[in-house]
Amino acid sequence: MIRVPSPAKLNLFLHITGRRDDGYHELQSIFQLIDLCDWLEFSQTASPEINIDGLSSVDLEHNLIFKATQILKPYAKAYSGLNIHIEKNIPMGAGLGGGSSNAATTLIVLNQLWQCGLSIEQLAELGLKLGADVPVFVHGRNAWAEGIGEHLTFIDLDQKQYIVLKPDCFISTQLLFSQKTLTRDTKPTKFCAYQLKPFNFGNNFEPLAKSLYPEVNEAMQYLDQFGIAKLTGTGACVFTEVTADMNIDEILTHSPCKAYLVNSLNESPLRHFKVI
Repeated sequence: MIRVPSPAKLNLFLHITGRRDDGYHELQSIFQLIDLCDWLEFSQTASPEINIDGLSSVDLEHNLIFKATQILKPYAKAYSGLNIHIEKNIPMGAGLGGGSSNAATTLIVLNQLWQCGLSIEQLAELGLKLGADVPVFVHGRNAWAEGIGEHLTFIDLDQKQYIVLKPDCFISTQLLFSQKTLTRDTKPTKFCAYQLKPFNFGNNFEPLAKSLYPEVNEAMQYLDQFGIAKLTGTGACVFTEVTADMNIDEILTHSPCKAYLVNSLNESPLRHFKVI
């Protein structure tokens, strides 16, 4: 049995810079990996079936772990059936990339277990078919992202702690993208500009999420008492950077919703994964 972590991410900012002819949106963002992790366990079986447990709320055909197994199957030189168990710690529909991370973890593990022989770049290319966030988890490094999120420039970020709140709501990404008031023409920028004035960089989805989901607005107002609250991805999670003058225990205890204290990661714990 192989047991491996599957880390979450924060979008330190998220700008929509345009819309392509195919309907996809161009964006700019920073992916920051954090130490809030799901855990996946892979056990080979004698039968050829792929069984997944621990995520009963998601139908198999929509399960990104299952989709990752199917997309990798044609490359397998030593295919085997699997029991895959997921210990879910990353909240779903939260903008933390849990599903994408699970898919990437599956690709990385099965590439070795099934002896597919694919490079990280090839795995990332396959992962893009599963979701725009999957490649950054395959590479396992913090990144400046452009395009639809697939053009990655790997960057070094300072070690930090963040308080993350998960409002008690599930945000529809499709609903946010469909809003006519969504800002889709933010001027493109550079990583060096972010380094100079990071607090000037926000999330174009934030005003919409706050107006459509009162729980998000409440969580942001709460965190704004202590720092600068930001939305990650299309939500629902909001976060703020921990500073020296914060009483972390008090903030976590009195949060209006589920709260996490997380640490930034320089790289994914899976980056140097090897099947023993």
